[in-house]
Amino acid sequence: MAKKKNKYSFAKKKHSGQGIASTVFAGISLGIFCAAALCALIFHGKGGMYLGALGLIAIVLSIYGFITGLKSFSEKNRDQLFCKIGAVGNGVLMVIWLALFLVGIS
Repeated sequence: MAKKKNKYSFAKKKHSGQGIASTVFAGISLGIFCAAALCALIFHGKGGMYLGALGLIAIVLSIYGFITGLKSFSEKNRDQLFCKIGAVGNGVLMVIWLALFLVGIS
């Protein structure tokens, strides 16, 4: 009986374009979070409408990045590293932003 030989392919896969975009959206949302926290500290919590608008933009970016990250898993023959980073990062940021938003409403 002949042994079955496994064939391995070590060709480099390209990164998913949507996964990279998702990771960029997570980075932008995190940057907005840090900038908004710094501005709130400087203005002693009286940032008002400008920080609220900045937060809403970051929430939308985070939600869009999460959706893009999930869509990027369907790309065939692509490396999934940035898909995972973008989807998890945007998911965590989305929960944080929504929690801050709900605390601000109450």
